[in-house]
Amino acid sequence: MSVDLDREFVDTNILVYAHDVSAGTKHVQAKELIVGLWHSRKGCLSVQVLQEFYVTVVQKVATPVSPAMASQILAGLAQWRLHTPGIDDVIHAIEIHQRHRVSFWDALIICSAKRLSCRVLWTEDLKDGELYDGVQVRNPFRVSRAGEYSRQAKSLIVQ
Repeated sequence: MSVDLDREFVDTNILVYAHDVSAGTKHVQAKELIVGLWHSRKGCLSVQVLQEFYVTVVQKVATPVSPAMASQILAGLAQWRLHTPGIDDVIHAIEIHQRHRVSFWDALIICSAKRLSCRVLWTEDLKDGELYDGVQVRNPFRVSRAGEYSRQAKSLIVQ
């Protein structure tokens, strides 16, 4: 599977921070990343990410959003490239899980990123810089990464 150098996958935790106003600096950084990916049309997600996002922002964050607001956010995010995992993906995720010794859920995220031909997976759940089946993990909250992406995102945002 070839990798589209423009596609970048976003994990649930980054989406949550982008919408959780109580997350401080992480909120600002995640929001900049999401806005930049939206304007550049590089962003990719999976149904798994959208499901986890809904539960987290409605039930688990310090300042939850209403189910109606979460539904509106999800409708907007559904405009991104979206992967819907099937049984073949579950089996592939099991292989990734065993080969790389990551959680099954992280393996399914990696599988979705790979299926969408992403070169980057934005998450704080895996080691920054690690390469999994051709997909490189990037943590937007690392100082070097955050500044780099912040500059890129700001250049894409219409003032």
